[in-house]
Amino acid sequence: MNNSEFYSASPKEVRRLIRSGALTGQTSGMCAGYAQANLCILPKEQAFDFLLFCTRNPRPCPLLEVGDCGSREIKEMAFGADVARDIPKYRIWRGGSLEAEVTDISDIWRDDFVYFLIGCSFSFEAELLEAGIPVRHIEEGRNVPMFNTNIPLKSAGAFGGNMVVSMRPIPHELVMKAVSVTAAMPRVHGAPVHIGDPSLIGISDIASPDYGDSVTIKKGEVPVFWPCGVTPQNVLMNSKPPFAVTHAPGHMFITDVKNHELKY
Repeated sequence: MNNSEFYSASPKEVRRLIRSGALTGQTSGMCAGYAQANLCILPKEQAFDFLLFCTRNPRPCPLLEVGDCGSREIKEMAFGADVARDIPKYRIWRGGSLEAEVTDISDIWRDDFVYFLIGCSFSFEAELLEAGIPVRHIEEGRNVPMFNTNIPLKSAGAFGGNMVVSMRPIPHELVMKAVSVTAAMPRVHGAPVHIGDPSLIGISDIASPDYGDSVTIKKGEVPVFWPCGVTPQNVLMNSKPPFAVTHAPGHMFITDVKNHELKY
């Protein structure tokens, strides 16, 4: 299914299709103008340390909403939405290892779960397009390429590790414009963390992302790297909490909040 047919769709309609099981793919390019969010769910016992981790690392983990203990209902970013059913694909983790990918977590929900919604760079892509800056993975109908890096994060309790970044190839003459557009949106990662040579941040092969899909980098384009909300998944693999749930990379929660509401 081509995501372009949902470019102008409303978040409520797309979430209805996700909840019904009609949509299970990645959400890049859907519901233009509306913010998307990464997900992490942890038992209450680990939730405070993760909250502290996010506040110490706001670039890759900008918090948009934290749920009440045991509540599946999203209250601020999309009132009445269900965090257990309204994301197209979830990942279940045990001891830092990926156990399963599923489209609904209602059957495993527990009264001690706390959800975290974290800003997503998909949110600023409509702003880039409006500014005349190409977004290659949308053009090619693919998921954004994401990479593990050697950029260290500030630890909190058991949680620590390195940053994950997303990459978009940008024409050289538009790089500073892309920096300006995204810097105005710090709640969805803000400005790039690196521009140019990927080896300087520990990426050995730009054509082989750790998550998502590879995309074409054309002559005259520069790889530009933004902090990525998949960072918590890398941290979970490193920190090995007993249990956690996240979104599958690129399969985001689509909120009812307009991107411009997340600007400075």
